[in-house]
Amino acid sequence: MAGRSKVAQEAFDIAEPIVKALGFDLVDCEYKKEGQYYFLRIFIDKRGGIGIDDCEAVSREVDKALEGKIHADPDYFEVSSPGATRPFSSLSDYVRHQGEEIEVSLFSAVDGSKHLEGIIDQATEEKLVLDTGSGKIELQWDKIAKAQRTIRF
Repeated sequence: MAGRSKVAQEAFDIAEPIVKALGFDLVDCEYKKEGQYYFLRIFIDKRGGIGIDDCEAVSREVDKALEGKIHADPDYFEVSSPGATRPFSSLSDYVRHQGEEIEVSLFSAVDGSKHLEGIIDQATEEKLVLDTGSGKIELQWDKIAKAQRTIRF
């Protein structure tokens, strides 16, 4: 992912196979200073969402693997869910949430609208197929400005 620091990328590369082996997707990694402390955070996800037990299991395994292998010594290491309303940033986000409802903002209007809601029918390297309830719409990735899960209470 563009914009990831060198330390975050090192941690991502080490953590990814471990996270995958535990049955989760590694969504992102960040290394940043907050106040006087440095935080290394990894964000994991899975179909159905992430719980505290998931974060603990990943934290135990990844923390051991990172020891002495990255060019930094963070004050804090955290494992977290990316959050329910985080915008999708990769094909794996769409695949993980296939069958779920999402909101899509487009760069240019389709059928008079730059905003669509629907259920992910299919997500491939080439396109996203969205079932809007009144039909299926195929969207090329370069047409999508932003997409995220629809949250209803």
